[in-house]
Amino acid sequence: MAHAPQIKIPATYMRGGTSKGMFFSLTDLPEAAQVAGKVRDDLLLRIIGSPDPYGKQTDGMGGATSSTSKTVILSKSEQPDHDVDYLFGQVAIDRPFVDWSGNCGNLTAAVGAFAISKGLVDQSRIPENGLCTVRIWQANIKKTIVAHIPITHGEVQETGDFELDGVTFPAAEVEVEFMDPSDGEGSMFPTGNLVDDLEVPGVGTLNASMINAGIPTIFLNAEEIGYTGAELQEAINGDAEALTKFETIRAYGAVKMGLIQDISEAAARQHTPKVAFVARPKDYVSSSGKEVQSADIDLLVRALSMGKLHHAMMGTAAVAIGTAAAIPGTLVNLAAGGGSRSAVTFGHPSGTLKVGAEAKLVDGDWAATKAIMSRSARVLMEGWVRIPGDALNQ
Repeated sequence: MAHAPQIKIPATYMRGGTSKGMFFSLTDLPEAAQVAGKVRDDLLLRIIGSPDPYGKQTDGMGGATSSTSKTVILSKSEQPDHDVDYLFGQVAIDRPFVDWSGNCGNLTAAVGAFAISKGLVDQSRIPENGLCTVRIWQANIKKTIVAHIPITHGEVQETGDFELDGVTFPAAEVEVEFMDPSDGEGSMFPTGNLVDDLEVPGVGTLNASMINAGIPTIFLNAEEIGYTGAELQEAINGDAEALTKFETIRAYGAVKMGLIQDISEAAARQHTPKVAFVARPKDYVSSSGKEVQSADIDLLVRALSMGKLHHAMMGTAAVAIGTAAAIPGTLVNLAAGGGSRSAVTFGHPSGTLKVGAEAKLVDGDWAATKAIMSRSARVLMEGWVRIPGDALNQ
């Protein structure tokens, strides 16, 4: 029986922040995959190696974690005063599902560099040396992001001495500004409250701050759910009962936030909302063996992504943390000591991260004006990715 040969598609494998994924120019995709739909999803699933019942993504480019099962599609922007349109797809590992419901803040750090190298940014905007300001339209959540990309001799500068906890080697610093980072339409606090009583059958009634900023996020107090806030991945990811509890909390929180109508819909919306828990500062040892001192951080935060505790912190969740910390009375703000603040440094499993945010009251509702953080990014490999030619015809 004859089988269709493999097809090859131009692609770039990039690290952005503490994530990595496959980057594509929209026009390089097969024509049928240049529009949203099943063909595009099937293509990305096969490239990443999903669904994989073994959970390894061995026959694809994915790394079998939520941080490494990601795809990005970029095109010249159709929005006024923007350079590039950025579409993010989170690929499930064990199911045939691509989640388009949110952004990846970490990979955002790599978007500007890719856009410059692929000619998506007008040459007149690229300095010979200095910083190139890339205006990004985040198509999933319809928001503006501004990335400041270092340029040397007219090309993207990837190497440098900026260190990011969760990434082994230093690289060039990329400052990313998330403008008006409230995710989607409506109130930044969809329930109208800074803290809610979240009723979760089988778990109890929990204090929760539920915010749409960066990415929809449900914040809990660590001690209320039996944790210290200093946990590393193995303390939770090896506990099936704990993971089930967090998913139940996430589902009921999603309903309360108005993201879904019924908890049964949560399985088809894995990427959002996120669940995170916070605690007052305390000393702990990070996953790399680095000692984190309580005096060096404002609070502890641990967050789950795609059903597992994240090894560091999602960039979009960092925006949510910074924004919530800037608003007196949220659980995040209270864990950081309360009061008003324009920046916060938090401890995560891999170390620490600082994020700045601005928020203000407008007609009685809180609104975020921007959130800022530094990440790094670099190209890991570029060329073509190959998949069996019949993968799109199944």
